[in-house]
Amino acid sequence: MSADTDVSADKSVNGNVTDSPAGRLQALFEGHRLTPTQRRIAHSMVRRAADVPFLSSVELAELAGVSQPSVTRFAVALGFDGYPALRKHLREVAPAEQTVDSGSYNEYQQAVEAEIANLRHLAEVLADPRPVQRAGRLLAASRPLPVLGLRAAASQAYGFAYFAAKVHPDVRLLDDGGTMLHDRIDAAVHAGATALLCFALPRHPREVVESLAYAKEAGLKVVTVADSAFAPVAKVSDLLLPAAVGTGLAFDTACAPMLLGRVLLEAMCDDLPDAQARLEEFDVRATARSLFVE
Repeated sequence: MSADTDVSADKSVNGNVTDSPAGRLQALFEGHRLTPTQRRIAHSMVRRAADVPFLSSVELAELAGVSQPSVTRFAVALGFDGYPALRKHLREVAPAEQTVDSGSYNEYQQAVEAEIANLRHLAEVLADPRPVQRAGRLLAASRPLPVLGLRAAASQAYGFAYFAAKVHPDVRLLDDGGTMLHDRIDAAVHAGATALLCFALPRHPREVVESLAYAKEAGLKVVTVADSAFAPVAKVSDLLLPAAVGTGLAFDTACAPMLLGRVLLEAMCDDLPDAQARLEEFDVRATARSLFVE
């Protein structure tokens, strides 16, 4: 799946767009070839999908870090007369009533509710399992399998690599940036790697985008878990799987990307014929070493 068609991952098996704010927005953007500035606006809108119908063009411009005229041109590029027409459309397609009265929650509860909504949206996206299954095949076939995640995404990459190493014969964690990162990608390619998995979360480090571009040039298929199909890494990913992050607290929360990583592990295991045997062998060794407290 190319970066230009990432949004198709937000469709269900029967082709209907999932009924969530983020899903409706991504369906609206589908089929439009957006400029980098317009992709930035789209990315910001998806991250704040529930709030966007009530933002002015100036507020959206500030949210995306672009000029107000850029927001107007973005709306026209989507086929609307201007931003007021786009906002009117978004209000019309919004749910008629909210199932939860968020005003009765404190800020901590609201953050939890937002994450629950992100997980529901992920469940809707996974109604079409084909993108994840394709990713699982790519990852299972790569020997070795480099797993990249820097800064905020480092913990996601570490968690995936920790469990993947129990079923995959050669997993290489790339969680440190710097001048040697490209060297480690080269080493993986020379050892036979065919794919790279990346976790990319806000704020997106420039080094991640550059490293994914380098990996593609080296011949690797890039599978990326990101917070949006319009994230900056989309243009350098062969297959992008979106999972929204929560933005209600001082630091983003990433329950959905973490869960999507575990789903990817499951899909990868399905394509590793000896996965179950390796897990059972580990359990035997762990018992013999009294590794865990029962």
